Amino acid sequence: MVTNLSTYMYKKTDDCSIYLDFYSSNKKNSPVIIYTHGGALIWGSRKNINPKQVDLYNEAGYSVISLDHRLAPETKLKHIVEDINDAIVWVKENGEDLLGIDNNRIAMVGSSAGGYLSLLSGTFDVKPNAIVSFYGYGDVLGEWYGKPSEHYCKMPLVNKNEAYEVVGNEPITQGDRERFIYYLYCRQKGIWTKEVSGYHTLFQKEKIIPFCPIYNVSSDFPPTLLIHGDVDTDVPYEQSVNMSEKLEEYGVYNKLITVKNEGHVFDNDMKKPVTIEVFNQVLNFLKMKLQ
Repeated sequence: MVTNLSTYMYKKTDDCSIYLDFYSSNKKNSPVIIYTHGGALIWGSRKNINPKQVDLYNEAGYSVISLDHRLAPETKLKHIVEDINDAIVWVKENGEDLLGIDNNRIAMVGSSAGGYLSLLSGTFDVKPNAIVSFYGYGDVLGEWYGKPSEHYCKMPLVNKNEAYEVVGNEPITQGDRERFIYYLYCRQKGIWTKEVSGYHTLFQKEKIIPFCPIYNVSSDFPPTLLIHGDVDTDVPYEQSVNMSEKLEEYGVYNKLITVKNEGHVFDNDMKKPVTIEVFNQVLNFLKMKLQ
């Protein structure tokens, strides 16, 4: 049961304050996990972290930070990415004195869109020491996001008015699940990348490439663990396969865990044997890379 929680504002813009939750391991100079939530960059909040996962990390000696960031479409991708970058910088500058953590042992961990943002952090000037991506993605210019989704088109079609009723104009950092209908509209139309980035995927492709981890891998990309179910109907399994291959090209340590016959958010059930085994491997990876 998580009890060691404190909250900090890590960034303030002209129109909103952005917070993180810190779950201390109660061990001085502990390594820290910075967790970024899923929700297609459109919904979710720092509260969406699974408390059983927090307990698991804390018991293994890791403190955990769970981030809010501004959400799309009210805030575009460029500024969302700036929030993640600023969070890492904040932890680097404040972690030791304020939180009592070792700010030279930082892992970015995220699921789905959070996995994407975690992978993108490997391209920042101030990088984490390791990355764990749960069913994340490296290419937001791929056809999977740029064409109507076969899976989502089987669902009742959403019209534009319905979609835009659940989003607004003012920046927000927490969004509830009702915003999924806007995501569904984007996936049915094949316009997610355009909607969240503000750039046309055909005519302004060069502006989106900096936000595709797979196109920005370098030899100093952090060691990376990729975890993906091979029957994921939201984020294609191939996104992690392709990212692993690109990391291999640059000689970056990485490991791909293929979770057989599992789909998106399989790790919500922490009692399943397959989930337990995955987290054993996550902890082994973190132990090896955050020594």
